[in-house]
This record gives sequence, C-alpha cells and structure tokens, in this order.
Amino acid sequence: MDAEKITDPDPEAVGRFVERFASELAEAGMQRMASRVFAALLASKDGAMTSAELALALQISPAAVSGAVRYLSQASMVAREREPGSRRDRYVLHNELWYETFTRRDQLLTRWEKMLREGAETLGPDSAAGARVAETAAFFDFLQHEMHQMMDRWQAHRATLDLD
Repeated sequence: MDAEKITDPDPEAVGRFVERFASELAEAGMQRMASRVFAALLASKDGAMTSAELALALQISPAAVSGAVRYLSQASMVAREREPGSRRDRYVLHNELWYETFTRRDQLLTRWEKMLREGAETLGPDSAAGARVAETAAFFDFLQHEMHQMMDRWQAHRATLDLD
C-alpha cells in the first residue's frame, strides 16, 4: 500500500470500536476496565501506549489504568517497557498475542487434567463422581490435542498472510 494514501482513522470511529470490542470482552468474562485498556492498545497505531495516553483516550483515571494493566500483565497480554529516552513506562501488546495466550491456556489445561485424573482415582473410577471427573479429564486431554493441531495450522496459515 502506498504510504502517501494511508490516512489516520476517524478518532470517534476508533473510540466506538474500542468500546464495542471491550464490551464483548467483558461479556466473555474479562474485567471491564482491562477490556477497555486492551481494546485501546489493540486499536492503537503502534500497539503501545503510556499510562497517560490510555487515561486520556479512555477518559479514565491513572489508577484505573494501573489496575487494568496489572490484570493484563498477569494474564500475559501486555508487557511494560520503558519509553526510549524517558522515565515513563509504556504498555505494549505481546507479539503473536493470541497464539501465546492460548499456549499458556494449554499449560493450565495440562495442570487441570493431571489434577482431574488424580481426583478420578481418589473418588473411585467405578463411582459416578469418579466417572464424571475422569470424563472431564478426557475432555481436557482431547481439547489439548486439538489445540496443538490447531496452533500448528495457525502458524502455517499465518505464514501465508501479508501482515507486515
């Protein structure tokens, strides 16, 4: 695309997108403020913003930004970097964000599956509770297997996309 023809998107339209996407994320279970901060970072030109920029863009307090960023950092969705030549931090989306997020979920599923298999043994494999827990463990095992295959297909597909 010719750089001369690129125009900045309408800030009001961007704001509407951010709020709509944040609402969807919140409805899916993400904290509301973290959803707004994440959507703002996702829609930002560089995928990075300072706390002050986020507060201004979202019309929220620095404390609200801090709490949201803490949540997003714990979920490994954003990283804190020092702004070059400054003492200010900026918050940056991880590269391959969704791939990394789902890969970490895979680690969680591994722990849950192990615990569920132990629970099924504890409850007794012939009991109704043991059978339910064993079926849940089998579901997580199946999900992990499918997720590994899906992530491999995503990497192959991503290589065919013109994203740069």
